Amino acid sequence: MANIRHALNVKREDDFAKWYQEVVSAADLAEESGVRGCMVIKPWGYGIWERVQRLMDDRIKVAGVQNTYFPIFIPLANFEREAEHVEGFAKEMAVVTHHRLIAGKNGKLIPDPEAKLEEPLVVRPTSETIIGDAMARWIQSWRSLPLKINQWSNVVRWEMRTRMFLRTSEFLWQEGHTAHANREEALEETHRALEMYRACVEEDLAMPVVAGEKPENERFPGADETWSIEAMMQDGKALQAGTSHYLGINFATAAGIKFQDREGVQQYCHTTSWGTSTRLIGGVVMTHGDDDGLRVPPRIAPHQVVILPMLRDKPEDEAVLTYCEELQASLTSLSACGEPIRIFFDKSPGKATAKRWDWVRKGAPIIVEVGPRDMENGKVAMLRRDQLWNGETGKPAMQFISREEFTAGASAMLEDIQTSLFEEAQTHRDENITRGFTEWTQVTDFFANNGKYPGWVEVQWVKPSGATLEKVVEQLKGEKLTIRNVPRDSEPADGTCIFTGEQAAERILVARAY
Repeated sequence: MANIRHALNVKREDDFAKWYQEVVSAADLAEESGVRGCMVIKPWGYGIWERVQRLMDDRIKVAGVQNTYFPIFIPLANFEREAEHVEGFAKEMAVVTHHRLIAGKNGKLIPDPEAKLEEPLVVRPTSETIIGDAMARWIQSWRSLPLKINQWSNVVRWEMRTRMFLRTSEFLWQEGHTAHANREEALEETHRALEMYRACVEEDLAMPVVAGEKPENERFPGADETWSIEAMMQDGKALQAGTSHYLGINFATAAGIKFQDREGVQQYCHTTSWGTSTRLIGGVVMTHGDDDGLRVPPRIAPHQVVILPMLRDKPEDEAVLTYCEELQASLTSLSACGEPIRIFFDKSPGKATAKRWDWVRKGAPIIVEVGPRDMENGKVAMLRRDQLWNGETGKPAMQFISREEFTAGASAMLEDIQTSLFEEAQTHRDENITRGFTEWTQVTDFFANNGKYPGWVEVQWVKPSGATLEKVVEQLKGEKLTIRNVPRDSEPADGTCIFTGEQAAERILVARAY
């Protein structure tokens, strides 16, 4: 196989963390902002987020959920009502205490002592408490139920160690909140939201996931149940890609969310919440990126086909531009992945080769180059981002085909790229889940002796709680491992608990995680 000179300076197998940072930069997704833990999302990165947002928002609204917006500032008293909830977020909260600045003795701006707030305001880490207040006002009787709302917003969680998209102090997300008359309806909504996330992440982002319930120690603060979708990154670590929580009547009790049932009796509502965030973009990078940059699944690519004219400051340049415009026009009536094809005609100055590699690093699904010779022969030079290299020659796998042939096959090609990226990631995940361990030492040996990227293990446990669970969690922490979830589609337990030796209750996935 020919030696290939890749577009990035760092290979995944050498330093995955450094490779990730280079992809984020080289693909022009985001940059540091100057505020620790806060990033500037650049147009290509934000364009991907807009696509994710659009596709997910459609799925959210199909279920009868309506979008809303709530304030970014939440009175501290709201959190104090729900002790377990505030305990879960206390170390991450940013708090506003003053509303004005003045010049200090050294000329620097300082908070005005006279402008101290009567009550501190928390910069929203999540909105259960303030939305609970609204639900308590909006719900009177069983006729008000179910109440289903969602908001797209930013949140702040004061992270100590940050990494762009994966863990930042400020990030973008959506959070759904619903109220129901009983446990059964609320659980149905919890699972509907989880399935919505699974479908969106697998079908749109081409990221295979495992859906399942989180163990007791991993539940959302104040929840009765937490369910998640977990994706395997190329380094074998797990990424929590979405969560859905059944909150019981805990938040309803704290906020006074009640309704009068059909018999005239006051009852507390059963509530849910569910969310995903811009960490999904980090997941796309670590699932689909390669040693040449990002590969964006067509469904979420801001531009699915990029057309690059090869201009030479010669008279024929005008004809090449016209030829490209005709190519663009022939594609605009076509659809792929359920929508009109998104085409970008890149007329920016610069050499076509340099621009090609810019789009390779960004991960545009199909890159088309057109020069004078291509025009004369009625052809295009086409490059599929998921099949970038010719392994025999070590050169980009350019396909020189007629303009008509490219136009006729563009839709199917984009569909194929979407499917191929998913299947590649699914194969990687399935080949890197190890089963059959019956002793804890086998697990520790596995993660110690299987290189930098060992993958996940599926083991059986007794589903402990209390002191026994605390002991298990400490064992896992000592190996830098976590329980990801209890896969909802796993086989029933048929052995003994790997931690206690008792009869097992269920199967769990154990992994290192982001």
